[in-house]
Amino acid sequence: MTEQKQPNDIHTEQTQPGNEQGEPVELSAEQDIITKLETELNQAQAQLAEQKDLMLRIKADAENTRRRASLDVEKAHKFALEKFAADLLSVADNLERALEFVDRENEQLKGFAEGVDLTLKGFLDVVAKYGVNQINPQGEPFNPDLHEAMTTMPTTEFAPNTVTFVMQKGYELNGRLLRPAMVGVAKAPE
Repeated sequence: MTEQKQPNDIHTEQTQPGNEQGEPVELSAEQDIITKLETELNQAQAQLAEQKDLMLRIKADAENTRRRASLDVEKAHKFALEKFAADLLSVADNLERALEFVDRENEQLKGFAEGVDLTLKGFLDVVAKYGVNQINPQGEPFNPDLHEAMTTMPTTEFAPNTVTFVMQKGYELNGRLLRPAMVGVAKAPE
């Protein structure tokens, strides 16, 4: 009869790291299986950590994309009227010019001046409902972010770098500049 070896009888030889003479140490089959399973467990844990990291990155990317899309929609709602509002600015400019040149002392033109004045006020009120605001910096310090200096004038009447007059008013839409105010700026006399 042939003798069959039981799993407990199978031995393999391995060198343990702590063995200084490098002598082979015999491990049983169960110990081989345990070592193999521990290796597989370590690999599975490493793969799990990698998958968790990947999942967190994908989740963060999806959240960033959702947030960006939300901001884009908000900006689209806020600034959808930007081109339309910019095109309407010439209407306000023309109404202001009409008021500048009308003789308010002339009794025949008094009603006309009041009508144009009310029309301009109504126009500015309507566009203000949609976030368009007028920039009229008369007497304020010059701000290159909101104003465009057309000329500088030496004067003692105003402090240097102060807006002395406004050639054309500026406008902004929900805090974004549509058109800078065209201004004259004071400078110290020479």
